[in-house]
Amino acid sequence: MLKGRSGLIWLVLSIILLALDQITKWVVSTEMSLYQTIDILPVFNFTYVHNYGAAFSFLSEAGGWQSYFFSTIAVTISVLLIYWLKKLPATNKLLCSAYALVLAGAIGNLIDRLVHGYVIDFLHVYYEQYDFPVFNIADVAISIGAGLLLLDAFFEQKESDK
Repeated sequence: MLKGRSGLIWLVLSIILLALDQITKWVVSTEMSLYQTIDILPVFNFTYVHNYGAAFSFLSEAGGWQSYFFSTIAVTISVLLIYWLKKLPATNKLLCSAYALVLAGAIGNLIDRLVHGYVIDFLHVYYEQYDFPVFNIADVAISIGAGLLLLDAFFEQKESDK
């Protein structure tokens, strides 16, 4: 099925994750009040917040220009990822899936920035007094995609060492 095709076939994965991201954000924003928390597990809950910055709320207090900056970065990265997917064979599963995941996350958070001026976050992991910043499905996709990129680079290095 993948033989002879470009990596653009992996955009299906991006579309599925993008839809999941946008649906979950819509449900959270329509069913929860801002800052409301719903306990799920002793180390995990849903907490609805608005993130005006980037990962870990980086630059969230910067005064508004950061939204344009992060939007420009997301558009640039998305265009590059689509170009790279077109150039890759679809059989390169690790790299294609990594690009597709990062693309889904970048576009998911870009949509939020363009529509709302902030990103909707709601996944909250914590342990006792230690809190991990609240995140969303797009952030999960970007994180897993980045991990797969590192894994691909590691395997690529191993191949070149032979």
